[in-house]
Amino acid sequence: MPSAPAADQIRLLDVQDIDLRAQQARYRRAHHPAIAQIAELDGRRADLDEARVGSATKASDLRRAVQKAEDDVQAVRSRADRDTARMQSGQGSAKDLQALQSELEALARRQEALEDVELEVMEALEQAEKEHASAKEQVDAIAAQIETLTAERDAAWAVVDAELEALATDRAAAVAGLDEGLVATYEKLRDGHGGIGAAALEGGVCLGCRMSLNPTDLRAIEIKPADAIVRCEECGRILVRRAAS
Repeated sequence: MPSAPAADQIRLLDVQDIDLRAQQARYRRAHHPAIAQIAELDGRRADLDEARVGSATKASDLRRAVQKAEDDVQAVRSRADRDTARMQSGQGSAKDLQALQSELEALARRQEALEDVELEVMEALEQAEKEHASAKEQVDAIAAQIETLTAERDAAWAVVDAELEALATDRAAAVAGLDEGLVATYEKLRDGHGGIGAAALEGGVCLGCRMSLNPTDLRAIEIKPADAIVRCEECGRILVRRAAS
């Protein structure tokens, strides 16, 4: 029958208490609300940043399109100006002047069509620039939120880390000198039982699983030596009898 000094078993409850507090602190650290908020905002920022890059690329393409449209319009205007100057000079035959007049009419129609294209492209560029500015503004706003939440998270983590450091010191003191076999059994059970490897037996109830032991099991425990390591028949954890000393 495994055994350990009764006093060590009682002290083991202090170790268990410290371990539970440390486990809870680590849980708080890992599940601080800011962590999920930052992750959500990071996702939104990534989507918006993609939209920002897309709108920037679109705007760049449209600027080139606007420049081409302006160049096309200017080329038609220049040709029309030359033809007009030739018409006004009166040089050339009547047939030449008639051809110039026809070309000027065609150039006018061409210029009108090109100016419509230019206007359409400029309106598209204006819309793309607005979308880019909006996406950038939203990205910057989210970045500011993330910065604030990160500072909040880091401050909370610092508090928890200090708590964990203090608990580690307390645990080292609590476990010092305890029966090595008892501690080894406790550690093994704690790993497989949700962080609880030892629990007090009070009023016939295991405080680890909160189950009442049946009278037969209780009588069997009562007659065991004070240094015997007993286990809960329901959950398998170490049962510490506080009355033992």
